[in-house]
Amino acid sequence: MSLREIDTSGEPVNARSVAAAPSKFSRFRRLLTAPQLSFLMEAHNGISAKIVEEAGFEGIWASGLTLSASLGVRDRNEASWTQVLDVLEFMADGTSIPIMLDGDTGYGDFNNFRRLVRKLCQREIAAVCIEDKLFPKTNSFIGSERQQLAPLDEFCGKIKAGKDSQPQGDFSIVARVEALIAGWGLDEALRRAAAYHEAGADGILIHSRKASADEILRFAEAWGNRAPVVIVPTKYYATPTEKYRAARISMVIWANHNLRAAINAMRETSERIFREQSLLETEGRVASVDQIFELAGETEMETAEQRYLPGAAEEARAILLAASRGSALGALTAEVPKCMLDIRGEPLLRRLARALNTCGIKDISVIVGYKPEAVDLLNVRKHVNERYDSTGEVASLAVAEAMLEGRCLISYGDILCREYIIDLALQAPADVAVVVDGARPRRDDASVKGTGDLVRCSKPYTGNYLEDEGAVLEHCLVDGEDGAVHGEWIGLAALSDAGAELVRAEIAAMRQEGVLERADMPELFNRLIARGIKPQVIYTAGNWLDVNDAFDLAQARNFA
Repeated sequence: MSLREIDTSGEPVNARSVAAAPSKFSRFRRLLTAPQLSFLMEAHNGISAKIVEEAGFEGIWASGLTLSASLGVRDRNEASWTQVLDVLEFMADGTSIPIMLDGDTGYGDFNNFRRLVRKLCQREIAAVCIEDKLFPKTNSFIGSERQQLAPLDEFCGKIKAGKDSQPQGDFSIVARVEALIAGWGLDEALRRAAAYHEAGADGILIHSRKASADEILRFAEAWGNRAPVVIVPTKYYATPTEKYRAARISMVIWANHNLRAAINAMRETSERIFREQSLLETEGRVASVDQIFELAGETEMETAEQRYLPGAAEEARAILLAASRGSALGALTAEVPKCMLDIRGEPLLRRLARALNTCGIKDISVIVGYKPEAVDLLNVRKHVNERYDSTGEVASLAVAEAMLEGRCLISYGDILCREYIIDLALQAPADVAVVVDGARPRRDDASVKGTGDLVRCSKPYTGNYLEDEGAVLEHCLVDGEDGAVHGEWIGLAALSDAGAELVRAEIAAMRQEGVLERADMPELFNRLIARGIKPQVIYTAGNWLDVNDAFDLAQARNFA
């Protein structure tokens, strides 16, 4: 942790508390020497390091293979040690857990290595692993039997130089033994491990390229726990982890899987976009841009701006209509409203609120009615519609009428949608914008009874962005009305400051006319349209759902 950091509350981190906290160096040493098995996960840049920490790992493996590959070069020391240091600095600055660098052969002789150790300590890199091969190295899985090992005395001298040069007492050097990989056998592996430990190595990484862990387990048994043993089960991945615990292995490194997963995902995405020349089928399958912002620390920046830039612009807000019980769900809503039903460990409403938070909306008001005490979300303002069982959606909206100002979203409280849909609604330039699923139902030119939130638009959905742009809402089908259907309003609308004022004025007019109590949102839109307002249509095709019955609930759990 750096003294430059600011915590999530916006308060500067107290220098004394930072100084008193265990260092990354000591935390890694505890992982290495602890009696229980510990795990490191591979990362190769700042954002992958943050994801590793977010997943719950206590340490990071900065893999030489994946660092090189992420730079587009071979794992043959083609990336210089200073280029590697630049990447490590971003990884260390963005995380609070210790990092061990895969230091190859130490990037040269003993002098290069001791300089590397000093530079790693300056950047709070907690440990380095070096292997007993010759510089420049070749990856152990490429023609390993042809690779020469470093002379034992020379490699021991390199370890001693590193230990003598480390400015941090708890900095760890792990010596990687390649004797098994190179075909030199168990006895040579044990001989080298003993010499490296005697030279000062804090741990021994024993490597193998076989599909079975048998030779690794034989080494561990013969080694007798003289020093911590680290393994990399990339090739013998089918071995149960419990066998490593039984063998008293100290640390397991999952060495390259984040980059390998990313390669598959990037290839699939690139090929799809190239083939379809569209983002329509891709957007819902990839992380949102706001998730990238979150990983990069934009939330902390927003907090810091509030502290240091008091004139920062006001954010958009959201009003969620969640007063109903959801009687079609039967006994499931006997004690809680449907907005609080569990969706894979989280209430439905919390998932919606989190999606809004991800899109930058922190000011959220929820209109509750049935079992209001069951809605207990943090950082959400509750408004109670006491007459929820005898009034409609617009009456619930009117309960939070005072919140209808500035840029705001109005949403049903029982929907889930991908964040990009919320982003599109927020970016809409119109005073009133509605999100319409143009593929649900797909009944253009058919005469159907109006059910749900079916709508007619100025032009039907085509899936072509340029053709769909400029569509406006012409009419919402209500009260069993016949008419052409161009889609379904998903329950999400966006208002500008002027749009919010228009809605407030319409609520006042409905109240004066005595029609407010039973009106639903489609009726409100129809009244705005009758006054000459042309709500912008934001078309989507799927990537959302609402929860009305048990079938919808099952779909929501799959969706999540």
